[in-house]
Amino acid sequence: MTPGSDAMRILVADDETSIRFVLQEVLDGLGHDVVAVEDGEAAARELASGLYDMAFMDIRMPGMTGIEVLQQHRAAGGDVAVVIITAQNLLDNAVESMKAGALDYLVKPFALAEVEALAEKARSTRALKDEVRSLRRQVGRAVAPGGERLVGSSPALLEIFKTVGKVAPRNVPVLLTGESGTGKELVAHAIHAASPRGEGPFVAVNAAAIPRELLESELFGHERGAFTGATNARTGRFREASGGTLFLDEIGDMPVDLQAKLLRVLQSGEVTPVGGRDPIVVDVRIIAATHRDLDARVREGEFREDLLYRLRVVPLSIPPLRERVEDVRTLALHFTERYARELAEGPVSLPDATIERLERHDWPGNVRELENAIKRALVLSTNEVLAPSEFDFLASSTPPPVVATSLESLVTTEVEALLAQSEDEGDLYREIQERVERPLLEVVLERTGGNQIRAAAILGINRNTLRKKITELAIELPNRA
Repeated sequence: MTPGSDAMRILVADDETSIRFVLQEVLDGLGHDVVAVEDGEAAARELASGLYDMAFMDIRMPGMTGIEVLQQHRAAGGDVAVVIITAQNLLDNAVESMKAGALDYLVKPFALAEVEALAEKARSTRALKDEVRSLRRQVGRAVAPGGERLVGSSPALLEIFKTVGKVAPRNVPVLLTGESGTGKELVAHAIHAASPRGEGPFVAVNAAAIPRELLESELFGHERGAFTGATNARTGRFREASGGTLFLDEIGDMPVDLQAKLLRVLQSGEVTPVGGRDPIVVDVRIIAATHRDLDARVREGEFREDLLYRLRVVPLSIPPLRERVEDVRTLALHFTERYARELAEGPVSLPDATIERLERHDWPGNVRELENAIKRALVLSTNEVLAPSEFDFLASSTPPPVVATSLESLVTTEVEALLAQSEDEGDLYREIQERVERPLLEVVLERTGGNQIRAAAILGINRNTLRKKITELAIELPNRA
Protein backbone atom coordinates (compact mmCIF):
# COMPACT_ATOMS: atom_id res chain seq x y z
CA MET A 1 0.00 0.00 0.00
CA THR A 2 1.38 3.37 -0.95
CA PRO A 3 2.31 5.41 2.17
CA GLY A 4 -0.35 8.01 2.87
CA SER A 5 -2.81 6.32 0.44
CA ASP A 6 -5.94 4.25 1.14
CA ALA A 7 -5.65 2.38 -2.17
CA MET A 8 -4.50 -1.24 -1.98
CA ARG A 9 -3.21 -3.76 -4.52
CA ILE A 10 -5.61 -6.72 -4.29
CA LEU A 11 -5.39 -10.24 -5.70
CA VAL A 12 -8.57 -12.15 -6.64
CA ALA A 13 -8.17 -15.93 -7.14
CA ASP A 14 -11.26 -17.93 -8.15
CA ASP A 15 -12.03 -20.41 -10.95
CA GLU A 16 -15.49 -18.90 -11.49
CA THR A 17 -15.43 -16.11 -14.06
CA SER A 18 -18.51 -14.45 -12.57
CA ILE A 19 -16.96 -14.26 -9.08
CA ARG A 20 -13.74 -12.78 -10.46
CA PHE A 21 -15.73 -10.22 -12.46
CA VAL A 22 -17.93 -9.12 -9.52
CA LEU A 23 -15.04 -8.79 -7.09
CA GLN A 24 -12.93 -6.90 -9.61
CA GLU A 25 -15.76 -4.46 -10.38
CA VAL A 26 -16.51 -3.78 -6.70
CA LEU A 27 -12.87 -3.36 -5.67
CA ASP A 28 -12.00 -1.26 -8.73
CA GLY A 29 -14.94 0.96 -7.83
CA LEU A 30 -13.41 1.49 -4.38
CA GLY A 31 -10.21 2.75 -6.00
CA HIS A 32 -8.08 -0.37 -5.49
CA ASP A 33 -5.69 -1.92 -8.00
CA VAL A 34 -6.99 -5.46 -8.72
CA VAL A 35 -5.36 -8.47 -10.40
CA ALA A 36 -7.44 -11.63 -11.03
CA VAL A 37 -6.22 -15.24 -11.53
CA GLU A 38 -8.12 -18.53 -11.82
CA ASP A 39 -6.03 -21.22 -10.08
CA GLY A 40 -3.97 -21.85 -6.94
CA GLU A 41 -0.52 -21.96 -8.54
CA ALA A 42 -1.01 -18.57 -10.16
CA ALA A 43 -2.27 -17.17 -6.85
CA ALA A 44 0.83 -18.51 -5.03
CA ARG A 45 3.16 -16.94 -7.62
CA GLU A 46 1.44 -13.57 -7.36
CA LEU A 47 1.53 -13.55 -3.54
CA ALA A 48 5.21 -14.51 -3.60
CA SER A 49 5.95 -11.31 -5.56
CA GLY A 50 5.36 -9.23 -2.41
CA LEU A 51 3.29 -6.68 -4.34
CA TYR A 52 -0.09 -7.23 -2.66
CA ASP A 53 -1.84 -5.85 0.40
CA MET A 54 -4.92 -8.10 0.26
CA ALA A 55 -6.23 -11.24 -1.47
CA PHE A 56 -9.63 -12.89 -1.99
CA MET A 57 -9.09 -16.63 -2.65
CA ASP A 58 -11.54 -19.44 -3.28
CA ILE A 59 -11.21 -22.38 -0.89
CA ARG A 60 -11.65 -24.81 -3.84
CA MET A 61 -9.97 -24.13 -7.20
CA PRO A 62 -7.72 -26.01 -9.64
CA GLY A 63 -4.31 -26.92 -8.29
CA MET A 64 -3.65 -25.62 -4.79
CA THR A 65 -6.60 -24.72 -2.59
CA GLY A 66 -6.96 -21.26 -1.13
CA ILE A 67 -6.03 -22.65 2.30
CA GLU A 68 -2.85 -24.25 0.91
CA VAL A 69 -1.83 -21.02 -0.82
CA LEU A 70 -2.41 -19.12 2.42
CA GLN A 71 -0.42 -21.65 4.48
CA GLN A 72 2.49 -21.46 2.03
CA HIS A 73 2.39 -17.68 2.09
CA ARG A 74 2.41 -17.54 5.90
CA ALA A 75 5.21 -20.14 6.11
CA ALA A 76 7.32 -17.88 3.89
CA GLY A 77 6.76 -14.98 6.28
CA GLY A 78 4.11 -13.19 4.21
CA ASP A 79 1.52 -11.03 5.93
CA VAL A 80 -0.97 -10.21 3.16
CA ALA A 81 -4.55 -9.93 4.48
CA VAL A 82 -6.28 -12.97 2.94
CA VAL A 83 -10.06 -13.55 2.73
CA ILE A 84 -11.05 -17.14 1.99
CA ILE A 85 -14.13 -17.58 -0.24
CA THR A 86 -16.26 -20.65 0.40
CA ALA A 87 -19.45 -21.99 -1.11
CA GLN A 88 -20.41 -23.79 2.09
CA ASN A 89 -20.90 -21.96 5.37
CA LEU A 90 -19.50 -24.79 7.48
CA LEU A 91 -17.82 -24.56 10.86
CA ASP A 92 -14.89 -26.62 9.58
CA ASN A 93 -14.27 -24.16 6.75
CA ALA A 94 -14.33 -21.20 9.12
CA VAL A 95 -12.03 -22.88 11.64
CA GLU A 96 -9.60 -24.06 8.95
CA SER A 97 -9.49 -20.60 7.36
CA MET A 98 -8.83 -18.74 10.60
CA LYS A 99 -6.33 -21.34 11.82
CA ALA A 100 -4.35 -20.84 8.59
CA GLY A 101 -4.18 -17.11 9.31
CA ALA A 102 -6.99 -15.68 7.20
CA LEU A 103 -8.28 -12.20 7.89
CA ASP A 104 -11.84 -13.49 7.45
CA TYR A 105 -13.93 -15.70 5.18
CA LEU A 106 -16.68 -14.89 2.68
CA VAL A 107 -19.62 -17.21 1.95
CA LYS A 108 -21.14 -17.45 -1.56
CA PRO A 109 -23.45 -15.86 -2.54
CA PHE A 110 -22.24 -12.71 -0.86
CA ALA A 111 -23.48 -9.13 -0.72
CA LEU A 112 -21.35 -6.38 -2.22
CA ALA A 113 -21.46 -4.60 1.15
CA GLU A 114 -19.61 -7.57 2.66
CA VAL A 115 -16.80 -7.19 0.14
CA GLU A 116 -16.53 -3.47 0.86
CA ALA A 117 -16.49 -4.09 4.61
CA LEU A 118 -13.72 -6.71 4.30
CA ALA A 119 -11.64 -4.39 2.12
CA GLU A 120 -11.99 -1.65 4.74
CA LYS A 121 -11.07 -4.13 7.48
CA ALA A 122 -7.93 -5.11 5.57
CA ARG A 123 -7.04 -1.47 4.97
CA SER A 124 -7.43 -0.64 8.67
CA THR A 125 -5.44 -3.72 9.69
CA ARG A 126 -2.65 -2.82 7.28
CA ALA A 127 -2.53 0.75 8.59
CA LEU A 128 -2.32 -0.56 12.17
CA LYS A 129 0.47 -2.98 11.24
CA ASP A 130 2.39 -0.15 9.56
CA GLU A 131 1.99 1.96 12.69
CA VAL A 132 3.16 -0.87 14.95
CA ARG A 133 6.16 -1.56 12.70
CA SER A 134 7.08 2.11 12.81
CA LEU A 135 6.74 2.21 16.59
CA ARG A 136 8.75 -0.98 17.00
CA ARG A 137 11.53 0.43 14.83
CA GLN A 138 11.43 3.62 16.87
CA VAL A 139 11.41 1.76 20.17
CA GLY A 140 14.02 -0.66 18.84
CA ARG A 141 16.46 2.24 18.72
CA ALA A 142 15.86 2.82 22.40
CA VAL A 143 18.73 0.75 23.67
CA ALA A 144 19.79 0.93 27.28
CA PRO A 145 23.44 0.76 28.35
CA GLY A 146 24.77 -2.76 27.75
CA GLY A 147 22.68 -3.27 24.61
CA GLU A 148 19.42 -4.12 26.38
CA ARG A 149 16.17 -3.35 24.60
CA LEU A 150 12.48 -4.16 24.74
CA VAL A 151 11.90 -7.59 23.23
CA GLY A 152 8.60 -9.32 22.53
CA SER A 153 5.65 -9.50 20.17
CA SER A 154 2.64 -10.07 22.42
CA PRO A 155 -0.42 -7.80 22.01
CA ALA A 156 0.27 -6.39 25.50
CA LEU A 157 3.82 -5.38 24.55
CA LEU A 158 2.68 -3.94 21.23
CA GLU A 159 0.28 -1.72 23.15
CA ILE A 160 3.23 -0.52 25.23
CA PHE A 161 5.16 0.21 22.02
CA LYS A 162 2.22 2.28 20.79
CA THR A 163 1.95 4.21 24.05
CA VAL A 164 5.69 4.89 24.05
CA GLY A 165 5.40 6.27 20.53
CA LYS A 166 2.54 8.57 21.55
CA VAL A 167 3.97 9.87 24.82
CA ALA A 168 7.66 10.17 23.89
CA PRO A 169 7.42 13.45 21.92
CA ARG A 170 5.40 15.17 24.66
CA ASN A 171 7.23 16.65 27.62
CA VAL A 172 4.98 15.27 30.36
CA PRO A 173 5.74 13.07 33.39
CA VAL A 174 5.15 9.34 32.98
CA LEU A 175 4.51 6.89 35.83
CA LEU A 176 5.50 3.29 35.08
CA THR A 177 3.97 0.61 37.29
CA GLY A 178 4.46 -3.13 37.36
CA GLU A 179 6.09 -5.94 39.27
CA SER A 180 9.85 -6.06 39.76
CA GLY A 181 11.68 -7.39 36.74
CA THR A 182 9.09 -6.45 34.12
CA GLY A 183 11.41 -4.00 32.35
CA LYS A 184 10.25 -0.61 33.62
CA GLU A 185 13.69 0.94 33.20
CA LEU A 186 13.89 -0.33 29.61
CA VAL A 187 10.55 1.35 28.89
CA ALA A 188 11.89 4.55 30.45
CA HIS A 189 14.97 4.34 28.21
CA ALA A 190 12.68 3.80 25.20
CA ILE A 191 10.61 6.89 26.01
CA HIS A 192 13.75 8.97 26.47
CA ALA A 193 15.44 7.73 23.29
CA ALA A 194 12.34 8.36 21.16
CA SER A 195 11.82 11.87 22.58
CA PRO A 196 13.30 15.22 21.51
CA ARG A 197 15.54 14.84 24.59
CA GLY A 198 17.04 11.61 23.21
CA GLU A 199 20.46 13.21 22.70
CA GLY A 200 20.47 14.53 26.27
CA PRO A 201 21.41 12.64 29.44
CA PHE A 202 19.38 9.80 30.91
CA VAL A 203 20.00 9.74 34.66
CA ALA A 204 18.57 6.98 36.86
CA VAL A 205 18.14 7.09 40.64
CA ASN A 206 16.82 4.17 42.71
CA ALA A 207 15.05 5.69 45.70
CA ALA A 208 14.99 2.34 47.52
CA ALA A 209 18.71 1.67 47.19
CA ILE A 210 20.03 4.91 48.72
CA PRO A 211 19.82 5.66 52.48
CA ARG A 212 17.50 8.52 53.38
CA GLU A 213 20.43 10.57 54.70
CA LEU A 214 22.13 10.47 51.30
CA LEU A 215 19.11 10.61 48.98
CA GLU A 216 18.46 14.34 49.35
CA SER A 217 22.06 15.14 48.44
CA GLU A 218 21.96 12.56 45.64
CA LEU A 219 18.94 14.24 44.06
CA PHE A 220 19.48 17.94 44.73
CA GLY A 221 23.23 18.16 45.37
CA HIS A 222 24.97 19.86 48.28
CA GLU A 223 27.39 22.67 48.98
CA ARG A 224 30.81 22.11 50.41
CA GLY A 225 30.61 21.93 54.20
CA ALA A 226 26.83 21.44 54.18
CA PHE A 227 27.22 18.52 56.59
CA THR A 228 29.93 16.40 58.16
CA GLY A 229 31.92 14.71 55.41
CA ALA A 230 30.82 17.12 52.67
CA THR A 231 34.36 18.07 51.73
CA ASN A 232 33.37 18.85 48.15
CA ALA A 233 30.27 20.28 46.51
CA ARG A 234 27.99 17.85 44.66
CA THR A 235 25.94 18.69 41.57
CA GLY A 236 23.02 16.31 42.22
CA ARG A 237 21.09 14.15 39.79
CA PHE A 238 18.55 16.82 38.85
CA ARG A 239 21.22 19.11 37.50
CA GLU A 240 23.06 16.19 35.87
CA ALA A 241 19.84 15.33 33.99
CA SER A 242 19.13 18.90 32.87
CA GLY A 243 18.21 18.86 29.19
CA GLY A 244 17.38 15.16 29.42
CA THR A 245 15.40 12.68 31.50
CA LEU A 246 15.53 11.83 35.20
CA PHE A 247 14.30 8.30 35.94
CA LEU A 248 13.13 7.98 39.54
CA ASP A 249 12.96 4.24 40.15
CA GLU A 250 11.06 2.80 43.14
CA ILE A 251 9.51 6.19 43.80
CA GLY A 252 7.03 4.52 46.17
CA ASP A 253 9.86 3.97 48.67
CA MET A 254 10.90 7.62 48.87
CA PRO A 255 10.59 9.08 52.41
CA VAL A 256 7.58 11.38 52.85
CA ASP A 257 9.64 14.44 53.82
CA LEU A 258 11.70 14.14 50.65
CA GLN A 259 8.49 13.75 48.65
CA ALA A 260 7.54 17.29 49.71
CA LYS A 261 10.88 18.64 48.45
CA LEU A 262 10.52 16.72 45.22
CA LEU A 263 7.04 18.18 44.73
CA ARG A 264 8.42 21.72 45.11
CA VAL A 265 11.04 21.02 42.46
CA LEU A 266 8.40 19.70 40.05
CA GLN A 267 6.22 22.75 40.66
CA SER A 268 8.95 25.37 40.38
CA GLY A 269 11.49 23.77 38.05
CA GLU A 270 14.21 24.80 40.50
CA VAL A 271 16.45 22.88 42.91
CA THR A 272 18.21 24.18 45.98
CA PRO A 273 21.29 22.15 46.99
CA VAL A 274 21.61 21.03 50.62
CA GLY A 275 23.33 23.87 52.45
CA GLY A 276 22.66 26.28 49.58
CA ARG A 277 20.50 29.41 49.46
CA ASP A 278 19.98 30.21 45.81
CA PRO A 279 17.69 27.98 43.71
CA ILE A 280 18.99 26.70 40.37
CA VAL A 281 16.74 26.28 37.32
CA VAL A 282 16.68 22.77 35.83
CA ASP A 283 15.08 21.49 32.62
CA VAL A 284 14.25 17.85 33.32
CA ARG A 285 11.63 15.37 32.17
CA ILE A 286 10.52 13.04 34.95
CA ILE A 287 9.78 9.37 34.45
CA ALA A 288 8.99 7.56 37.70
CA ALA A 289 8.52 3.86 38.36
CA THR A 290 7.32 1.67 41.19
CA HIS A 291 6.19 -1.88 41.91
CA ARG A 292 4.00 -0.62 44.77
CA ASP A 293 0.32 0.36 44.78
CA LEU A 294 0.69 4.13 45.20
CA ASP A 295 -3.03 4.67 45.77
CA ALA A 296 -2.81 2.32 48.75
CA ARG A 297 0.33 4.12 49.93
CA VAL A 298 -1.60 7.41 49.77
CA ARG A 299 -4.38 5.96 51.93
CA GLU A 300 -1.79 4.72 54.42
CA GLY A 301 -0.16 8.15 54.61
CA GLU A 302 3.08 6.86 53.07
CA PHE A 303 2.83 8.79 49.81
CA ARG A 304 1.68 12.33 49.07
CA GLU A 305 -1.47 12.50 46.97
CA ASP A 306 -0.47 15.80 45.34
CA LEU A 307 2.86 14.30 44.26
CA LEU A 308 1.08 11.27 42.81
CA TYR A 309 -1.07 13.58 40.66
CA ARG A 310 2.07 15.35 39.46
CA LEU A 311 3.82 12.11 38.51
CA ARG A 312 0.84 10.26 37.05
CA VAL A 313 0.08 12.53 34.10
CA VAL A 314 0.51 9.51 31.81
CA PRO A 315 0.26 6.16 33.65
CA LEU A 316 1.70 3.09 31.92
CA SER A 317 1.33 -0.35 33.46
CA ILE A 318 3.84 -3.03 32.41
CA PRO A 319 2.15 -6.45 32.59
CA PRO A 320 3.95 -9.35 34.29
CA LEU A 321 5.47 -12.03 32.09
CA ARG A 322 2.86 -14.61 33.13
CA GLU A 323 0.22 -12.40 31.46
CA ARG A 324 2.11 -12.27 28.16
CA VAL A 325 3.26 -15.87 27.77
CA GLU A 326 3.67 -15.26 24.02
CA ASP A 327 6.83 -13.29 24.83
CA VAL A 328 8.54 -16.14 26.72
CA ARG A 329 9.63 -17.84 23.49
CA THR A 330 10.92 -14.61 21.95
CA LEU A 331 12.75 -13.57 25.11
CA ALA A 332 14.24 -17.01 25.76
CA LEU A 333 15.63 -17.22 22.23
CA HIS A 334 16.88 -13.63 22.48
CA PHE A 335 18.72 -14.22 25.76
CA THR A 336 20.15 -17.54 24.57
CA GLU A 337 21.58 -15.96 21.43
CA ARG A 338 22.80 -12.93 23.35
CA TYR A 339 24.69 -14.79 26.09
CA ALA A 340 25.70 -18.06 24.40
CA ARG A 341 28.91 -16.65 22.92
CA GLU A 342 29.96 -15.29 26.30
CA LEU A 343 28.86 -18.03 28.69
CA ALA A 344 28.93 -21.22 26.60
CA GLU A 345 31.48 -22.94 24.41
CA GLY A 346 29.59 -22.08 21.22
CA PRO A 347 26.11 -21.71 19.72
CA VAL A 348 23.32 -23.16 21.87
CA SER A 349 19.78 -23.94 20.78
CA LEU A 350 16.46 -24.13 22.62
CA PRO A 351 14.16 -26.93 21.39
CA ASP A 352 10.39 -26.50 21.46
CA ALA A 353 10.10 -28.86 24.45
CA THR A 354 12.35 -26.58 26.50
CA ILE A 355 10.48 -23.46 25.46
CA GLU A 356 7.20 -25.15 26.43
CA ARG A 357 8.76 -25.93 29.82
CA LEU A 358 9.67 -22.25 30.23
CA GLU A 359 6.18 -21.17 29.17
CA ARG A 360 4.66 -23.26 31.97
CA HIS A 361 6.63 -21.41 34.67
CA ASP A 362 4.90 -18.51 36.46
CA TRP A 363 7.99 -16.25 36.41
CA PRO A 364 7.47 -14.38 39.69
CA GLY A 365 10.68 -12.50 38.88
CA ASN A 366 9.40 -11.73 35.37
CA VAL A 367 11.81 -10.94 32.51
CA ARG A 368 14.75 -10.52 34.89
CA GLU A 369 14.17 -14.02 36.28
CA LEU A 370 13.96 -15.51 32.77
CA GLU A 371 17.18 -13.76 31.75
CA ASN A 372 19.02 -15.07 34.80
CA ALA A 373 17.58 -18.57 34.28
CA ILE A 374 18.96 -18.64 30.74
CA LYS A 375 22.35 -17.39 32.00
CA ARG A 376 22.45 -20.07 34.70
CA ALA A 377 21.58 -22.84 32.26
CA LEU A 378 24.24 -21.66 29.80
CA VAL A 379 26.90 -21.50 32.51
CA LEU A 380 26.17 -24.94 33.96
CA SER A 381 25.33 -26.86 30.78
CA THR A 382 27.91 -28.62 28.62
CA ASN A 383 25.45 -29.39 25.81
CA GLU A 384 24.74 -27.61 22.54
CA VAL A 385 21.03 -28.02 23.19
CA LEU A 386 19.39 -26.85 26.42
CA ALA A 387 17.05 -29.67 27.38
CA PRO A 388 13.98 -29.10 29.61
CA SER A 389 15.84 -30.79 32.48
CA GLU A 390 18.40 -27.94 32.43
CA PHE A 391 15.66 -25.79 33.98
CA ASP A 392 14.56 -28.15 36.76
CA PHE A 393 15.82 -25.59 39.26
CA LEU A 394 12.80 -23.45 38.38
CA ALA A 395 10.60 -25.82 40.37
CA SER A 396 11.93 -24.21 43.52
CA SER A 397 12.58 -20.49 43.76
CA THR A 398 14.07 -20.73 47.25
CA PRO A 399 17.76 -19.81 47.10
CA PRO A 400 20.36 -21.93 48.91
CA PRO A 401 20.47 -20.67 52.50
CA VAL A 402 24.21 -21.07 53.11
CA VAL A 403 25.49 -18.09 51.15
CA ALA A 404 22.61 -15.84 52.25
CA THR A 405 23.17 -16.70 55.89
CA SER A 406 26.93 -16.21 55.57
CA LEU A 407 26.50 -12.80 53.97
CA GLU A 408 23.93 -11.75 56.55
CA SER A 409 26.27 -12.77 59.37
CA LEU A 410 29.14 -10.96 57.72
CA VAL A 411 27.17 -7.73 57.33
CA THR A 412 25.90 -7.92 60.90
CA THR A 413 29.42 -8.49 62.23
CA GLU A 414 30.86 -5.60 60.24
CA VAL A 415 28.08 -3.17 61.26
CA GLU A 416 28.50 -4.00 64.93
CA ALA A 417 32.28 -3.55 64.67
CA LEU A 418 31.97 -0.15 63.01
CA LEU A 419 29.30 1.07 65.46
CA ALA A 420 31.50 0.00 68.33
CA GLN A 421 34.22 2.28 67.01
CA SER A 422 31.94 5.31 66.72
CA GLU A 423 28.24 6.05 66.64
CA ASP A 424 28.81 9.57 65.34
CA GLU A 425 28.12 10.59 61.73
CA GLY A 426 30.27 8.87 59.14
CA ASP A 427 30.17 6.99 55.89
CA LEU A 428 28.83 3.70 57.26
CA TYR A 429 27.07 2.72 54.03
CA ARG A 430 30.24 3.02 51.90
CA GLU A 431 32.43 1.28 54.45
CA ILE A 432 30.05 -1.68 54.77
CA GLN A 433 29.86 -1.95 51.00
CA GLU A 434 33.65 -2.06 50.71
CA ARG A 435 34.05 -4.62 53.53
CA VAL A 436 31.38 -6.98 52.20
CA GLU A 437 32.30 -6.67 48.52
CA ARG A 438 35.71 -8.33 48.78
CA PRO A 439 34.62 -11.59 50.50
CA LEU A 440 31.59 -11.81 48.19
CA LEU A 441 33.76 -11.65 45.08
CA GLU A 442 36.35 -13.99 46.58
CA VAL A 443 33.74 -16.66 47.38
CA VAL A 444 32.20 -16.54 43.90
CA LEU A 445 35.61 -16.57 42.16
CA GLU A 446 36.66 -19.52 44.33
CA ARG A 447 33.47 -21.42 43.42
CA THR A 448 34.07 -20.81 39.68
CA GLY A 449 37.75 -21.69 39.85
CA GLY A 450 38.74 -18.17 38.86
CA ASN A 451 36.55 -18.18 35.72
CA GLN A 452 35.66 -14.49 35.49
CA ILE A 453 33.03 -15.00 32.77
CA ARG A 454 31.06 -17.43 34.93
CA ALA A 455 31.60 -15.38 38.08
CA ALA A 456 30.26 -12.23 36.40
CA ALA A 457 27.20 -14.17 35.20
CA ILE A 458 26.46 -15.49 38.70
CA LEU A 459 26.91 -12.03 40.24
CA GLY A 460 24.76 -10.44 37.53
CA ILE A 461 27.39 -7.82 36.65
CA ASN A 462 29.38 -6.99 33.53
CA ARG A 463 32.66 -8.88 33.07
CA ASN A 464 34.58 -5.59 32.73
CA THR A 465 33.04 -4.38 36.00
CA LEU A 466 34.25 -7.56 37.73
CA ARG A 467 37.77 -7.12 36.33
CA LYS A 468 37.82 -3.53 37.58
CA LYS A 469 36.72 -4.64 41.08
CA ILE A 470 39.39 -7.37 41.15
CA THR A 471 42.05 -4.79 40.38
CA GLU A 472 40.70 -2.14 42.79
CA LEU A 473 40.40 -4.59 45.69
CA ALA A 474 43.66 -6.39 44.81
CA ILE A 475 41.87 -9.75 44.86
CA GLU A 476 44.14 -12.74 44.28
CA LEU A 477 42.59 -15.10 41.77
CA PRO A 478 42.58 -18.84 42.56
CA ASN A 479 44.71 -21.02 40.34
CA ARG A 480 42.65 -22.57 37.54
CA ALA A 481 43.21 -26.22 36.85
